[in-house]
Amino acid sequence: MNADRHVPDSAEGPDRDHRRPAGVDDKTVEALGALSKALETTERARGRLYDFHQLTGTADLQLDSAVRLLREAGHPEWAEKVRSEILGRNVIPGHWTFQMIEAYDATYYQPFRQLEASVVRELAQGRDHLYEAELKEQRRTPGHPDHTARPPTPGAQT
Repeated sequence: MNADRHVPDSAEGPDRDHRRPAGVDDKTVEALGALSKALETTERARGRLYDFHQLTGTADLQLDSAVRLLREAGHPEWAEKVRSEILGRNVIPGHWTFQMIEAYDATYYQPFRQLEASVVRELAQGRDHLYEAELKEQRRTPGHPDHTARPPTPGAQT
């Protein structure tokens, strides 16, 4: 990647929003790419929290059936024990899974997203994914129909 390699708007290559602004050096583009990758990993971690939330909630709802079946099978004491000890139980002290997600969002996820957006705004004029856009330019085959620089223009013939 080269800070001096700027592609004019009329040329084939990344659109303006994915082109490095003048004065932005290679190390800054690399650092922004690393920050973006870390945020993407955080997005994946947050998705795992939602997986955990939904799986735990589904298991809790499935306990209704277990309690009912234990009662029907003549084991009311075990049905009551499952109902009172596990059904609706906190997953960590004082928290159901939705509260864990809310705490994660407020304490880590939202501040990370806001900081990343501020860095991109300040150092790259708000242009996101510069590292990836330049990597795409390096790796694509110009003229190949499946290696185009940009998405098709709406309404353009393909």
